[in-house]
Amino acid sequence: MSESSSAPDPDREALSEAVLAADSPALLRSSAIVGGATLLSRVLGLVRDVVLANVIGANGNADAFFVAFKIPNFLRRLFAEGAFAQAFVPVLADTREKGGVAAVRELVDRVAGVLGGTLLLLTLLTILASPLVATVFAPGFLRDPAKLALTGDLIKITFPYLLLISLTGFAGAILNSYQRFAVPALTPVLLNLSLIAAALWLTPNFEEPAFALALGVLIAGFAQLLFQVPALAGIDLLPRPRWAPRHEGVKRILVLMVPALFGVSVSQINLLLDTVLASLLPTGSVSWLYYSDRLTELPLGVFAIAIATVILPTLSGQRARADDPAFSDTLSWAIRSVLLIAIPATVALAFLAEPLLISLFQYGAFGASDRVMAAVSLQAYALGLGAFMLVKVLAPGFYARQDMKTPVRIGIIAMGTNMVLNLAFVLPLMWWFNIGHAGLALATSVSAWLNAGLLYRGLRRDRVLNISGFPLAWITRIVVATLLMTAVLWGATPEIQLWDHWDAWQRGYRLLGVCLGGLLAYVTGLWILGLRPAMLRR
Repeated sequence: MSESSSAPDPDREALSEAVLAADSPALLRSSAIVGGATLLSRVLGLVRDVVLANVIGANGNADAFFVAFKIPNFLRRLFAEGAFAQAFVPVLADTREKGGVAAVRELVDRVAGVLGGTLLLLTLLTILASPLVATVFAPGFLRDPAKLALTGDLIKITFPYLLLISLTGFAGAILNSYQRFAVPALTPVLLNLSLIAAALWLTPNFEEPAFALALGVLIAGFAQLLFQVPALAGIDLLPRPRWAPRHEGVKRILVLMVPALFGVSVSQINLLLDTVLASLLPTGSVSWLYYSDRLTELPLGVFAIAIATVILPTLSGQRARADDPAFSDTLSWAIRSVLLIAIPATVALAFLAEPLLISLFQYGAFGASDRVMAAVSLQAYALGLGAFMLVKVLAPGFYARQDMKTPVRIGIIAMGTNMVLNLAFVLPLMWWFNIGHAGLALATSVSAWLNAGLLYRGLRRDRVLNISGFPLAWITRIVVATLLMTAVLWGATPEIQLWDHWDAWQRGYRLLGVCLGGLLAYVTGLWILGLRPAMLRR
């Protein structure tokens, strides 16, 4: 029920304060908070992957674990971070603008009940049908019944993570809408800590280490959900789940979410298709793609996802108030910020692919041949990094306006292109160079650029993105500074043969020195070319 319009509404006053706080300095601060927390999580994620590479390497059982982990993790990005958040946040913003505290609480309770109930049923069905699920997502494992059976058993342990992390994502969407960004951003740290602990202390107690890692995933799900409780209680929005699929707000979210399930997650669907096809390639292909994808995720998660997380509530509020100039300014700021990182990160990842993989993963069960194979897929993924990042900040421009059809149409085009390119790239690379998995990564990158380009064109066509003030000088500065960085990387990076003979500490400090040298060159180049911190504001 709406509160009287003549009485002050604390919730609306809080929204107004949040909107006022959404000027560029606040966006920058919020992005820094989310980015800092995400950086911590990603660094721990690298530590996690270093440990995993030592414990299980890139063998058949490692492939089984990564498939079992990737299935709920992929669906998490749909329910927790992707389609659900894109559908829920605009509806929540609209409810806050037009209703009151009671309306928001009612929406939160009903959404919690429907989301939790639906995912609980899905989880139970998946556990019962785990062998079939393993076959669907890794058909190539049919050639190895033991690996297929192990994958099915691992899915039974890892899949409940979807229920737990999706509810965690729901809680995070609420907190982000109230400008409480720190807790949701820090939450992924718990997954990395749990997997590191499982790898170090649980695996010795299991005959098959993959089971200990799967248990670590499940424990992380409970920890991440419980971590949200105090923050939700602090804003008096701790959900009391109610099953009410006919509630008006729930129906609006479902209507928005169904097409968004596809549209916002095309890149993730493409990555999952890569896993399915990689299961048909030589043993180790799934693992090589996993390790290279993880390194690509570092700049993507720290910067693009942080910016997208911050701008979605801002865009939703601006749209609710019909503030089109501010809407356009926010999108333009996000694009400029992404390009500032994406261009040099693409070059650095491609150039330093082998040194990164040697320094981080080439120990224990992860050998030199695994490093070489993972490096080519990392370079292929790096070519699409800018597109992956742009999609993250362009898609909210549609979802904040509750336009789900356009990204879905674009997603279908991009996904179809990816499937065609998989065949075009994988078979030749497999026959001639035995690196078919790199063809999967390259197809994903090319289709991501198509996706980003069409999203950008759609925003321009709808006249919600005005970049008349977007200077060519901005791109020129970035490109020239990146060229300077590349020259430094070229001169400072030792020959690859030397890395094989160094121990972990030698590899680490030399890689750190090269990266810091490249970063210093890039920042210096930007400064010489006239870019100042104040210009990061929109």
